[in-house]
Amino acid sequence: MLNSPIQNLRSTAIQFLEQSPLKRLQTLQALGIGRYDFLTQMRLNEANITCIMRFFQNPNQLKFPNLAGADLSGLVLDEVNFIRGNLSAANLQKTSLVNADLLFVNFTKADMRNANLSDATLNETIWLDALVDGCEFGLGIGLTELQRKYLQTRGAKFNFSVDD
Repeated sequence: MLNSPIQNLRSTAIQFLEQSPLKRLQTLQALGIGRYDFLTQMRLNEANITCIMRFFQNPNQLKFPNLAGADLSGLVLDEVNFIRGNLSAANLQKTSLVNADLLFVNFTKADMRNANLSDATLNETIWLDALVDGCEFGLGIGLTELQRKYLQTRGAKFNFSVDD
């Protein structure tokens, strides 16, 4: 059986995910984490309950987004800032991350099939066992040549020049 603080945190996370995006944003702002406004788009499911619990556990000490295992599939997260974020094992299928800041992000085992990362900044990212079949990288800004080749062998799509 869960202890009371964890039960309360879980209940709070569920209540948060049941609210409208505007109410969610107000909650985030009250906690001092309004910069994580992408949380207003998340669906209510088990993966996201766990993710929200991590955000609410110590909001005063929150530096970088820990979205490990989160379900962000199909969301439009263009221009989001996930710098130093943990997106390992996250579901990002068909997610739009156009022009996003993704420096130092860990995508280990993330499902990024058919996602769009065009014009995203990808310096120092980790791609171990990420599913990238059909993922659009545009020019792949910030990726090393080795990373680009690795991702291509796994089905990622790149434009090689502005004219492509």
